[in-house]
Amino acid sequence: MKKFWNIFFILVLAFPLFVSAAPVELIGAGATFPFPFYSKMFDAYHKEFGTKINYQGIGSGGGIRQLQEKTIDFGGTDAYLEDNELKTSDGNEIIHIPMCLGAVAVTYRLPGDPNLKFDGETVALIFLGEITKWNDSRIKKLNPGVDLPNKNIIVVHRSDGSGTTFIFSDYLSKVSLKWKEKVGTGKSLKWPVGLGAKGNSGVAGIVQQTPYSIGYVELIYAENNNMPLAEIKNKSGNFIKPTIKSVSVSADIELPEDSRVSLTDTDAEFGYPLSSFTWIIVYKEQNYSNRNKEKVKELVTLLRWMISEGQQYAEPLKYSPLSEEAFKIAENIINSITYDGKQI
Repeated sequence: MKKFWNIFFILVLAFPLFVSAAPVELIGAGATFPFPFYSKMFDAYHKEFGTKINYQGIGSGGGIRQLQEKTIDFGGTDAYLEDNELKTSDGNEIIHIPMCLGAVAVTYRLPGDPNLKFDGETVALIFLGEITKWNDSRIKKLNPGVDLPNKNIIVVHRSDGSGTTFIFSDYLSKVSLKWKEKVGTGKSLKWPVGLGAKGNSGVAGIVQQTPYSIGYVELIYAENNNMPLAEIKNKSGNFIKPTIKSVSVSADIELPEDSRVSLTDTDAEFGYPLSSFTWIIVYKEQNYSNRNKEKVKELVTLLRWMISEGQQYAEPLKYSPLSEEAFKIAENIINSITYDGKQI
């Protein structure tokens, strides 16, 4: 009996050690734009370090909202927050950590899936509902020799709050005064025409299944489904197809210290004009809502891994990895994260 009680007390005393050794789980939500990239990174990180990361692709708007409500550890967004959205009532600041570059592709479903070219104004007029036929003279002028059908264009757009929509509408607002005045830029828009679908996968699915449709999706969703990718005329007058190289070139500009910058309608001669950073957003001061310091340390370790070792998974998934300059900025931003005012 004495031996039994000795073993019992040893187990009782050791129990907290077993509990503390349990793997940490981090919760994130937000942009669907980088979802394939994040899924790959989080799976690799879990296998190597044992930390489980649960990330739900609910759209950038949902990620921002849930971080503001403090129900998740980190958010994902393709649209940076405006100045008035950055701080909570107690002064805590949301910071943006760039993770990679991606592109929004204009894709369509036509017989034979011809290679099409568009300029920004034509794309704007299609999504405004002012160009309604595939054989419209403005589309034909950009695509000489292509047999365009006399069929109605079916527009497909996002129905949820979306960073992909922000990038798309930000570009159109820069190149089309009519779009800027009638619709503008935002994660959620009042669409003049079209069918709404949730997530990049939803838009891609409808375009795939609907003859004579056109939509916009993150590049990887189009490529994974072998969907055609339109060449878009950039500011230099070049028609550019979205590729890893053309997206990377679009970021060949001086970047601000907080990384909040729009890359759409880039000045780069051979840059694709519908490119953007995608960001992980967190609170700069992590001691809020009774957050455990060990969990915070794990979050910061994950973020450092994502901008370094994790970048190896970008190119195979058709994302453009961080440039050296962007990496340095991301590193500095992560180093600014604190717990009780002290650097993690």
